[in-house]
Amino acid sequence: MAAKKPLTYADAGVSFEAEAEAIARLKGLVQTTYRPEVLSDVGSFGGLFALGSYQQPVLVSSTDSVGTKLKVAFKADRHDTVGFDIVAHCGNDIVVQGAEPLFFLDYIGISKVEPAVIEQIISGLAAGCRETGCALIGGEIAELPELYTPGEYDLVGTIVGVVEKTAVITGGAIEPGDILIGLGSAGLHTNGFSLARRIVFDRCNYGVDTYLPELSATLGEELLKPHKSYVASILALRKVCDVKGLAHITGGGLPGNVQRILPEGCIAQIRKGTWNMPPVFPFLQQKGGVAEEEMYRVFNMGIGMVIALAPDAVDAALASLNASGESVYQLGEVLAGGKGVRCV
Repeated sequence: MAAKKPLTYADAGVSFEAEAEAIARLKGLVQTTYRPEVLSDVGSFGGLFALGSYQQPVLVSSTDSVGTKLKVAFKADRHDTVGFDIVAHCGNDIVVQGAEPLFFLDYIGISKVEPAVIEQIISGLAAGCRETGCALIGGEIAELPELYTPGEYDLVGTIVGVVEKTAVITGGAIEPGDILIGLGSAGLHTNGFSLARRIVFDRCNYGVDTYLPELSATLGEELLKPHKSYVASILALRKVCDVKGLAHITGGGLPGNVQRILPEGCIAQIRKGTWNMPPVFPFLQQKGGVAEEEMYRVFNMGIGMVIALAPDAVDAALASLNASGESVYQLGEVLAGGKGVRCV
C-alpha cells in the first residue's frame, strides 16, 4: 500500500506564498498613509501610535463594513474603490462627534488570496486614509477557503480618532430656530445596495457594463462611485464656527440619522427640493417602483452629511464649506415639538 502524500497548508487551500506576495505589494502603499505619530511598520504584531498632547483626550472609534456593495465590485472585477469606501464611511462616523481620525485597521476575509486583488483593495484603503488624514497601521488578511465563496471577500474596518473632552459634539445643544445645512453626496455611498442591486440586476436585468444615458455612465461606474469623505471639510468648519450637531447620512437615510442627534423637544424639518439630487435616486425609484417614503428611509437621496448651526453661524459655515469644495445646501430648520424628522 502506497504511503499517502504528506499534507500541507496549501493542500487545504491556504498559501503562505500568496500572502507573502500580497504583503510585499502593499507595504509601500501602507507607508504612504503614515503620520509622524506612527511608531511601528508593516509586519508588527500590533500597530503603535503615539497619542500626543491633549488636556482630556477622548478616543472615538467606529467599525463598519462595505456591505453588499462588494457584490458590485465582484461583478465588475474592480476592487480599487471599496477600500476608500470603508475608510470614508468610518471617518465620517467619528468626525460627527468632533474627532480627528488618527489611525485605521482593516480586515480582509477572502476565499483565496490573489495578490493583485489585495493590492487593489489596499490601494483604495491607502487613498482613503490619505484623504481622511489617518494612518493605516495594521490589518489582517485571512485566507478562509471554506468560509467565503470563491472569488469573493469581505472587507471590514475600524477607525480610531481623538477629540478634547470639552469639544465633543453630541447634538445636545441643538434647539428650535437652528438651521440645517446639507452636504451633497457622490451617489449611493455604501448604503441601500441590497435594494439597488435587486432593482438593477434582478428586475431590470442590467449588467455592470450596461451604459445608462440617464446616469451618463455604465451601471458599474455609477454604483462604484466612492463614498465621500467629509472629514477635512468638517475639521476646517469647526475652526470658524460652533457646530451644534452633525449627522452622517447612512442606513436609515435622512429621517433615521438626523433623529439620532436631536434632543427632546426638537423636530428637524427638511424641505425636499432644496438640493440637487443625483440622477441615480429618481432612476432607482422609477425602475423599482419604490415609494418615496421608502427611498428616503433606505438611501441618502443626495445628502451625505447634515449640520445643525445657530442662525448667526450660517454665513461663516457656508463660506468655509464652499472653500472646501463641498456642494452645500440649506435644507431646513429645527422646530419646537416632540422629537423627530419631517421631510416636507
